[in-house]
Amino acid sequence: MEKMPKWADVLLIPLISLVIAFALSGLVIVAIGEDPVAAVSLMIKGALGSTYGWGYTLYYATNFIFTGLAVSVAFHARLFNIGGEGQATLGGLGVAMVCLYVPWPHWSMALPAAMVAAALFGAAWAAIPAWLQAKRGSHIVITTIMFNFISAALLNYLLVNLMRPPRSMDPATAKFPEATHLPTLHDMLAPIGINFSKAAPANISLLFALLACVLVWALIWRTRLGYEIRAYGQSERAAVYAGISPVRITMLAMLISGALAGLMAINNVMGEAERLVMNAPEGAGFIGIAVALMGRNHPFGVLLAALLFGFLYQGGSQVALWTSIPRELIVVIQALVILFTGALDNMVRMPLERLFLSLRKGKS
Repeated sequence: MEKMPKWADVLLIPLISLVIAFALSGLVIVAIGEDPVAAVSLMIKGALGSTYGWGYTLYYATNFIFTGLAVSVAFHARLFNIGGEGQATLGGLGVAMVCLYVPWPHWSMALPAAMVAAALFGAAWAAIPAWLQAKRGSHIVITTIMFNFISAALLNYLLVNLMRPPRSMDPATAKFPEATHLPTLHDMLAPIGINFSKAAPANISLLFALLACVLVWALIWRTRLGYEIRAYGQSERAAVYAGISPVRITMLAMLISGALAGLMAINNVMGEAERLVMNAPEGAGFIGIAVALMGRNHPFGVLLAALLFGFLYQGGSQVALWTSIPRELIVVIQALVILFTGALDNMVRMPLERLFLSLRKGKS
């Protein structure tokens, strides 16, 4: 018998953890002499008060959806993939090669090829740690951490020595051809009479992120492979007894995870920067871990958590710009959210479990 209803586990616990995190953040803001109410109001206005703010919030959320889904797929197989940063970096390399070295007449033709390249490069970068875990017993956490650093060093070498335009001092590729530029939300909504900010970077990749949520849900809960992934994650011994291959599940789960992380590059490399630059993921691979934890590794939860962190990123930048609250304090707020929704989950969960058990006994 479950100790609490499913809705309480999925919605109530993260909500209470979020309230505690924001309450503590408010105390920190008071301690440095600022008004927490004014800070929250500015965050809301900066992130949600205009189409410009919404555009950036949705742009960040798109990145976090892809990396959050990447972490959640692997986690269902009890594989802690924290290499999303490196896999997204290599995904960006795949996008850049497709956009720069193939003459495309239109973005609608370039986009599918870029998505395939991003997914393949991300999956290939995840395949090596997966093979080391499955065949050699190397811990997936250690190998994926190290591959983040290797990918950064590899991209640095390629940008500085091979892909940088002649006479350019910037370690970045040339601008992608105009035919590969993706339509923004402004371009997509203008024909139906909705005036969205031209300066906002949110683009068509948001729709593919939402589609990815649906496809991951279908994969995990409506396919045989998804059942095998979940069975292996719940009990490796029972899964092996049932004929499920640990090597196969480890490789497939990590390949899918890496492909999802790599697909993030469609948004930030092809959609926003329109060129490949150093540190293109900008930490989104690590934020994906928090998004997956807060979303309980469910695609719908990942979507909501990604929107929250998109709000924190965009709203936090506005607070840092227009008040004396330092940008680092926004990182502290994000850390508190991660702390209470992840590491201190039982602090909220256990009292709620006791409460629901007592209510159940009272009715019986």
